[in-house]
Amino acid sequence: MTDLSSIQPRSPIELYLKDLHERHLNFREGQVADYIPELAGADPDWFGISIVTRDGHVYEVGDTRQPFTIQSVSKAITYGLALEDRGESLMLSRISVEPSGDAFNAISLKADSGAPFNPMINAGAIATCGQVLARDGLSRIERILAYLSACAGRRLDIDEKVYRSESDTGHRNRAIGWMLRNFGIIDEEPTDILETYFRQCAIRVTCRDLAMIGATLANSGRNPLTHEQAIDPEFVDNILSVMSSCGMYDYSGEWLYRVGLPAKSGVGGGVLAVLPGQLGIGIFSPPLDTQGNSARGIRVCADLSRDLALHLFAPGAAPVNALRLSYDGGQVASRRHRAKKLHDLLRGKGHRIRVVELQGELNFPAFEPVIRFVLKQAPYCRHVVLNLRHVANIDKVALKLILDLRRRLAEAGVDMVLCNAGLFADDMIEQGIGREALFVDDDAALEHCENALLASLTGTVEPGTTRVPLAESTLLAGIDPADIEWLDRRMPEHRARAGEHVIRAGEAGDSLSVLIEGSVGVYLPSPTGGKPKRLEVFDAGRSFGEISLLDGSERSADVIALEPICYRVLDLALFEQLGSERPALKLKLLEQLCRQLSGNLRKANIEIAAFRE
Repeated sequence: MTDLSSIQPRSPIELYLKDLHERHLNFREGQVADYIPELAGADPDWFGISIVTRDGHVYEVGDTRQPFTIQSVSKAITYGLALEDRGESLMLSRISVEPSGDAFNAISLKADSGAPFNPMINAGAIATCGQVLARDGLSRIERILAYLSACAGRRLDIDEKVYRSESDTGHRNRAIGWMLRNFGIIDEEPTDILETYFRQCAIRVTCRDLAMIGATLANSGRNPLTHEQAIDPEFVDNILSVMSSCGMYDYSGEWLYRVGLPAKSGVGGGVLAVLPGQLGIGIFSPPLDTQGNSARGIRVCADLSRDLALHLFAPGAAPVNALRLSYDGGQVASRRHRAKKLHDLLRGKGHRIRVVELQGELNFPAFEPVIRFVLKQAPYCRHVVLNLRHVANIDKVALKLILDLRRRLAEAGVDMVLCNAGLFADDMIEQGIGREALFVDDDAALEHCENALLASLTGTVEPGTTRVPLAESTLLAGIDPADIEWLDRRMPEHRARAGEHVIRAGEAGDSLSVLIEGSVGVYLPSPTGGKPKRLEVFDAGRSFGEISLLDGSERSADVIALEPICYRVLDLALFEQLGSERPALKLKLLEQLCRQLSGNLRKANIEIAAFRE
């Protein structure tokens, strides 16, 4: 007789992965990377899928043990090491965390500071290498290699042929390195930093290693097999956040929309994805799509997310932790356009405002980690906003915990407000949360916190109410004083009472206005005659009405004085007069207008990509 106890049933997950591998085995789109000569020899048929759970169980199929170079997947992990070495504040001052919308090798630096847009593009990754310290007798690359090895759970090495190939052809990256040195983003001559970066990209891994690194991230930075704390848990959320918004190059927005997992790709054909708190995924397939991501890997991850309900925002797949997203007021500002001095102050001090977006069902198990997160942030901020837009339900225990948390924060000098409470607002008021702490949306809550922060920094009860001379307006920043004086004599001054229309939607647009005193609101009229929607607020020192002046179109919205205001007007006739009498001034104004409009568009695009529902 057959001993049935000796027959080990196959895991349904293993069978699923085998079927998934076969499903995509004959997919032939994409091209193997050849701009680094040593990568061109990869076999396009190599294909592996691996999943490692938070407790270290490994599922794998295909070429999961085939070595290849990690390339840009390393950027996410090295960013964690740099955060540990330098701290979040310094890293954010040198490397932003905003999606760039550019190719991975673009020379993509912020015009004002020279800071790379994020650590996932080459400029940001080179800058990140420059923040890693040589320490304890180890060079930068030795520490990076040890760090990645701890995450993978085994000793990794460097493919010297690929490294030399990268170094020999890395002229564009060298140009980026010198630009970073020019702006003071890195502190030294960049040769060693660049060679460190080339070696980092040439670290040899397998598909299984990528999944193990992902599981380490999912397990709060602790390797699930060796149990070594490979990554400081304080910075795991920083790494995953940047992977979510920037990890898949200019496909990141659609990736987050369709796949819904923090991820990082590399031109060696690897894709690393993480379901926080649950598992890591590694895919290996060398042919790349036009964005530089593994073409087969994208399709496999999309199927995995759909078939296994792994999308972070799918019903029933939400993590136990109710924390959906966290950012500070230096990253996302309200729609109030302030005078340049106050705007710059908020950019520098906005980290003192922390917005925490919650999701799903709020009960004790879900909200308890949020309490710990907020309390951990409290020493570094003065204002906390709990955004409840994506919360489906709040039970009585969680309501009481919210009230208790607000009281504890207040005792420490931190003000906590809530927004998008909707149907929960009455229950919160009944629990004892004052109406003054509830705001209709996140923009109103952010504006409240900004006003309070500015008041504490400037000593002014209502920051932004000071008169701003025409010469100090944002529009005329950098304009020659003689040109400003010429404009000052020709731009008439107007006043309006609180509630008075300055512009009405639908009327002809033949001028722009520079606000000197007070503030105005921009409103979109309701097509049904209901309450208009507030779009933006402009404080003294800012201009409005530019688009209609430039294209002659009708006004698209109402502009209403929120208080008694004073403003100066540059009309079409004066603008055309500039062309004959002061053409250089007109060109400078056009440059300023383009800069303002492109800045607004970039901000809108980033917000749409980051917070798409």
